[in-house]
Amino acid sequence: MKGASVMSYSIPIETSARHIHLCRQDFEALFGKGKELTFKANLSQPGQYVAEERLTVTGPKGTFENVAILGPFRSETQLEISMTDTRKLGVPAVIRQSGDTADTPGCTLTGPLGSIDIDHGVIVAKRHIHMTPFQALQMRVKDKDEVFVIMESYERSLIFADVIVRVDPNFALAMHVDTDEANAFANYDHPTGVILKLFGGRTYNLQKWAEELQSGIRRV
Repeated sequence: MKGASVMSYSIPIETSARHIHLCRQDFEALFGKGKELTFKANLSQPGQYVAEERLTVTGPKGTFENVAILGPFRSETQLEISMTDTRKLGVPAVIRQSGDTADTPGCTLTGPLGSIDIDHGVIVAKRHIHMTPFQALQMRVKDKDEVFVIMESYERSLIFADVIVRVDPNFALAMHVDTDEANAFANYDHPTGVILKLFGGRTYNLQKWAEELQSGIRRV
């Protein structure tokens, strides 16, 4: 592809199944006043973990049981699901970065002590890469860039577009995709990808590129 180059820095690709982040107030309403999350296992990002506690999520059309709770507590409750999950729950699919929950759908959460309704907070997370500032410097990207990531997959190699770069000193290098996205490739054992630089290395949104192509604009 003319004008394309690959940044040969291997990025682990991790599948993020449906899960929920709870604020303390909502957790206590579901599990009991003064209760704390019970640590089960560490996640790849430092300080993040999966808890022993699980809950049930219900929407207008369906229910998911045993939904994993991730710790520590957040300032606001947020449920992250796939596009397929939104159809089962019967809620609109709103694709957002983590923490951006304004004007998103809500759902009902059920725990041992009963149920609560949240009026927003259900998102389909934008695919993204966690990295440190040094790694961002090495890959010549910056926080909030949108990049392409090309990955090898047996007879189903593909390019992920519109991948958000998230930079923080406390991050560990990893790209996160949901279960729908993970099902699109066939590399099940420790998949990795590399950033593909298009348009002379400039950040570019694939949706905008697609619209330009359909209107006759060509970029190299």
